[in-house]
Amino acid sequence: MNVDTTALFTNLPLKLASEVATPVVITDDDMDSTVPQELRSWLVRLRLLEGVPFANLVADTELLPPESIRWFYLDRRWTDALVQGALSVGTVNSDDRTHLAAQYPAVRDELDQEERNYRRLPGSPRFGGTVQAVGGFILRSKAVSGWPGLHVRAFTVDPAEADTAFFPEDDPRRMRLLRLERLAPAVLFCMFDGIPAVVHVEEPRQGVQFGFDMVQDGATSTATLTARDKTTFKDLPGQPLTVPFRATPGAAGVIDIQQLAADLAANYPQTGAGDGLDAAEYALQLIRFPYRQVFGATRNPTIPAVFSPTIGYADYVRTAFVERGPA
Repeated sequence: MNVDTTALFTNLPLKLASEVATPVVITDDDMDSTVPQELRSWLVRLRLLEGVPFANLVADTELLPPESIRWFYLDRRWTDALVQGALSVGTVNSDDRTHLAAQYPAVRDELDQEERNYRRLPGSPRFGGTVQAVGGFILRSKAVSGWPGLHVRAFTVDPAEADTAFFPEDDPRRMRLLRLERLAPAVLFCMFDGIPAVVHVEEPRQGVQFGFDMVQDGATSTATLTARDKTTFKDLPGQPLTVPFRATPGAAGVIDIQQLAADLAANYPQTGAGDGLDAAEYALQLIRFPYRQVFGATRNPTIPAVFSPTIGYADYVRTAFVERGPA
């Protein structure tokens, strides 16, 4: 059978993106099941790829370079085969395999529903429906290790609210989060109940942060500061101020606070630095609000571009094997 791969990768994500789970309120936290609760929970974790070696998720490190994010949708046939293989361990003869084959459709339907409720709080609405789409991303970034409590929210539509808006868990536009786990200090793995239109990745709001905007250029780092008006708390127009560092040996990376105050007074008198900055006024200048990165095209999305290769294998092979020569 000939398969038009271009049409497959163009139309399938669009079809999956149109399917949305339906919440159904129940009074019992458990459900009648073909398999016991403990086994069902284990199979759900397997369907969510828990315990699957990372090499089976990312075949090569070049596919996930530093400071990158890779989006995917899950082939349900692959996870069905994974569950079938796990259940086949308990079969001994042909009768066992025949019985398993007859029961598997019911097992698969239960797992389809149960995996949407894996992160559900007891007593909260249970999700039902026949959604078959699971999407997600793998993020490799210093932000993951720097902020272990990153917030991830997926939406079926682009929210019309401003970036400062808060979206509760029961917002009908939000998609269920099936799995959110750090696979390594700087690698975040996330799966959604469906193919999201827009995803928000946001720094945690639990604490106050102070800092500068850092720029890494090889082994050299520079920092800039956008000054704020002491009265209105708004950013002042103009070029950001380059943050000075101490030149004293052994003090690499230590900010020269006195020089920074002098630079603020000379370039931005609206900060109030002309008559000296106390600790509160410094906090006014250095406080950093949680940053929110928004992924997703709000108009005319080109989903097929998600599946385009982004690695120049010819350049990689030439660098790794030709220019280096034999080991």
